[in-house]
Amino acid sequence: MPGFGDFLVCGISTQLHQEIKGFDDKICLADTDFSDSGLKAPSIIRLGFLAVLPLRNILGTIGFISAERHHLLLSRLCKHLEIKTL
Repeated sequence: MPGFGDFLVCGISTQLHQEIKGFDDKICLADTDFSDSGLKAPSIIRLGFLAVLPLRNILGTIGFISAERHHLLLSRLCKHLEIKTL
C-alpha cells in the first residue's frame, strides 16, 4: 500500500462452504498452481477477508499462485470496488 510499504492480503480458508461464487476463488488439488501454492488442502482465496499488514508482520512466503489466478482475483476485486455512476 502507498506510503509505508504495507501489504494488502486476503484470507485463505479450507472452509469451502464459505465461498462467495463469482467473487472468491477456489484452489483445488487438480489446479496447475496448487502444488506451488504451499497449501495442504483445497482452499478458498477469500476476497471479502482483506487486511493491511506492515512488512514486519510478513514472516515469509509459503507459496505462489499463477499469474492468471492473481490477475483474476485483482480484476474481481477492482470490479467490486468501482464506483457506480447513476
